Amino acid sequence: MQIQIRTGHNIEGHEALASHFTGVVEESLSRFSDRLTNVDVHLSDENSDKKGGSDDMRCMIEARLTGYQPLAVTNQAETLDQAVDGAAEKLTHLLEHTLGRLEHQASHRTDPPLSSSVQ
Repeated sequence: MQIQIRTGHNIEGHEALASHFTGVVEESLSRFSDRLTNVDVHLSDENSDKKGGSDDMRCMIEARLTGYQPLAVTNQAETLDQAVDGAAEKLTHLLEHTLGRLEHQASHRTDPPLSSSVQ
């Protein structure tokens, strides 16, 4: 699982910030790491020009499951830490739901398996 941290132009994207949030996301999604190829984390300050306000830090996480369309969640909070924690929690729930649904569908298939030889 490859994790990429991207920041908006109003957030300093220094190495410590990227390293910290990579660790947070990696820990949250560790049990799905064998099923995920890429995880993109986008951090932004929604109203930086207004100087203040609640819930102005935004985190959007997009995760790519092997063989499926990407899944994305967004969370806004007062701080970047809260925004990332909330988005990671939302993504964990979404992955649990999505993978559970896929496993349920696979176990309840009614069509016959494909034959390896066509006659």
